[in-house]
Amino acid sequence: MSSWRLPTRLEVGGKAYPIHSDYRDILDILHRLNDASEPEFIRWRVALALFYEGDLPHSDYPEAMQKLADFLNCGQTLPRSPAPPLLDWEQDAPLIAADINKAAGCEVRALPYLHWWTFMGAYMEISEGLFHEILQIRQKKMNGKKLEKWELEFYRKNKKLIDIQQQ
Repeated sequence: MSSWRLPTRLEVGGKAYPIHSDYRDILDILHRLNDASEPEFIRWRVALALFYEGDLPHSDYPEAMQKLADFLNCGQTLPRSPAPPLLDWEQDAPLIAADINKAAGCEVRALPYLHWWTFMGAYMEISEGLFHEILQIRQKKMNGKKLEKWELEFYRKNKKLIDIQQQ
């Protein structure tokens, strides 16, 4: 995958498959992959079916899973991280949407199509505001760092907003 192209097809097992690359499709896939009520192999089968158009041979599932994971990471192969999540796409959706809209200069939810990588580019531009402060506090708490006095006060007042709710 080239970072300079927005892929809408991926090659798996020597065959090119159209993919669902709109950010809403990817957020649905992430939701399904994180659904702890289902066994992992079911979550991956559902994710593959939602991502790739066409029928993948079972023998190609490992490659298809890796290509999906790389796509989710905007073309980068990253090591699997056992660290707890810093955000929850559903819980944080209103905050994320507001900041992505600000970065993109438009209401992205009104667009008929927005490629996942473009969406993530706007996400990566979030550098100030409420969601940014929440992420900073979550990161400090996750790493066992002491919160500043104002952060501690903010945390006490906004605990429900800051703590990721267990699903």
